[in-house]
Amino acid sequence: TGIIDSHGLMLSLQGDFENAGGIVALNSAVDRAVCRDQGIVLHMVDGSELLAKTVVNAAGLTAPWLAKKFEGLSAAHVPNAYFAKGNYFTLSGKSPFSRLIYPVPEAAGLGVHLTLDLGGQAKFGPDVQWVDDPEDLVVSAEHEQAFYDEVRKYWPGLTEGALQAGYAGIRPKISGPQDVAADFCIQGPSVHGVRGLVNLFGIESPGLTTSLAIGGAVVRALE
Repeated sequence: TGIIDSHGLMLSLQGDFENAGGIVALNSAVDRAVCRDQGIVLHMVDGSELLAKTVVNAAGLTAPWLAKKFEGLSAAHVPNAYFAKGNYFTLSGKSPFSRLIYPVPEAAGLGVHLTLDLGGQAKFGPDVQWVDDPEDLVVSAEHEQAFYDEVRKYWPGLTEGALQAGYAGIRPKISGPQDVAADFCIQGPSVHGVRGLVNLFGIESPGLTTSLAIGGAVVRALE
């Protein structure tokens, strides 16, 4: 296993895209879409419209919400969205480890593992906390003791007071807390019948590691 500069990767992919003639338009919110024989009409929040032959819905947490806004796409092909919050705590001071540490995975995640960033800072997480609001990103102190307990299973020498609240993220789940964990859902025209549309549902954090492979799968779905 290893680590990368994720923002550097995204900038590199953006550069490849733009060199191939693509244009990145940020802050261009889609309000709804209409699926027609000649293509998919995207109605933007600012009132403009775009006719696209190909649309890839890779909206992460809001991908199911956006898919429900596509007129002509059956609701039967849109999964429910669930939100599993993952809290992180950082280690104060220098890390004694030079490798990543992964305990036995939990049902909904990879367990409270140790990750090092490019600067050598150690962080622990994520845990699994099911939430209703994807904007709930506050790391609560009430989780601190549970982190000490989990980390000490593989690092008994963790001293009291060494952990500090870090940050939180939300996994875009398409299976609930009582369900069997769902795999990535890459849903193309052969599934839902809408020409030129691919929906990406439930693409959790391994989606970054597998992003190039997912891109290939999207191309094959369109073919």
